[in-house]
Amino acid sequence: MTHANHNQLEPGVRIGGSLVFDLPLSWRGLRINTMCHALSKAQERDSFKSDEEGFLNRFALTEAERVLVRARDFSGLLEAGGNIYYLIKLGAVTGHGLYRMGASMRGETYEAFLATRNVPGSV
Repeated sequence: MTHANHNQLEPGVRIGGSLVFDLPLSWRGLRINTMCHALSKAQERDSFKSDEEGFLNRFALTEAERVLVRARDFSGLLEAGGNIYYLIKLGAVTGHGLYRMGASMRGETYEAFLATRNVPGSV
């Protein structure tokens, strides 16, 4: 069996305009991702819903990161180092499921985004 030679990209290179989640970006997003990971537990989701500011304080987010969370700016959170798999937890808690996040990231309404999906009723 032969294996394809997969050359690594230069750090920071974008593929078709997308953001590559590399080690520096991972470190930059550590506070965001740690906060989002906490939302895996029901009691943490309840804590977020009952006192969002208090919840954010526990994770020492910068003011810029707090602004992104408050605005539900998922594109901004990605740029700030948020990992999409963790951000989905934040989206679920705030009523912004994956399709709503996708619409936001594409600058579309939820309805316009749904019209681009291939499977009717897949929401």
